[in-house]
Amino acid sequence: MTLRIGMIGPGGMGQAHIDRINTVIAGGQLVAISDIAPDNVATVSAKYGVTGYNSSAELIGDPQVDAVMICSYGPAHKDDVIACIEAGKPVFCEKPLTPTAAEAIEIMEAEQNAGRKLVTVGFMRRFDESYQQMKAILDSGEVGETLIIHNRHRNPTVPQHYTWDMAINDTAIHEIDTMRWLTGEEIVAVRVDKPKKTTHRFEHLQDPLILIMETQSGIWIDDEVFVNNQHAYDIQCEAVAETGTIRLSDQHKIERTGTVGRSNVLTMDHNQRFWGAFVTEVRQWIHAAAAGEHTGSSSWDGYAAAVVCDAGVQALTADGKVAVELIDKPAFYA
Repeated sequence: MTLRIGMIGPGGMGQAHIDRINTVIAGGQLVAISDIAPDNVATVSAKYGVTGYNSSAELIGDPQVDAVMICSYGPAHKDDVIACIEAGKPVFCEKPLTPTAAEAIEIMEAEQNAGRKLVTVGFMRRFDESYQQMKAILDSGEVGETLIIHNRHRNPTVPQHYTWDMAINDTAIHEIDTMRWLTGEEIVAVRVDKPKKTTHRFEHLQDPLILIMETQSGIWIDDEVFVNNQHAYDIQCEAVAETGTIRLSDQHKIERTGTVGRSNVLTMDHNQRFWGAFVTEVRQWIHAAAAGEHTGSSSWDGYAAAVVCDAGVQALTADGKVAVELIDKPAFYA
């Protein structure tokens, strides 16, 4: 069975997904797109030869659409995700599921009322081969208990519409979810340290910043978020355990030496760095949705990340540690 997919918000991220579906992923077919920008509807629908809608409601209601991918602006996600649930259609929602925890709770309530898991959140790092190898080693116990995890999330630059809170709820949210998944623990407290600011930033940003997180068992996690480093998209992670360390090193596709020394090419954006993870993630969602199953991250994962983001944004405007207060996990998501 070919899963007929409708996409809401086919911007840069959405069209990267479309290209993956059209070139390297079997089992899915884009049949419709929608956007609030009429010019983009006309351009993208003509480019891919699919039906174009000016509203997400029309796309979700189209009987030719079996499942929906949401790649629109985060604050617009909640209503469209709930509409997909009410229509009984599997939905893949790019991160964040919602900008706030309160909206994520509304989605979980709708999903539980429907009696079926229909929502998958686009936390693609869970599908990255290097992170998966790191998790396998930590889960095996061969290096003992995990004690500390260092993360670095560096971008060459960000646009002016990147707001002061997005360092937490749009950038650090990747590490927040990955650390929950990697450790198998919830994050219970956060704080934000504020180093000297780079001159290569918009005035409204604290850049760089350091998000400090603490898990249930006391694992100490730091995340350096530096979104105007001017030279590369640079993702790093090192787990320090009792008898060893594990560190990502997959920027090194090849390494060359010469008169200028030893070097390797650095990636410049998330699609370069995580291409394989995106492919695996979307392929798994398509196959699961076509089979009437659910796989990957859930609405609970989207909610739990949003709670940490809420606390992190609070910590960004205050000094000291902020507690992360989760609701009890519903048995539906166990």
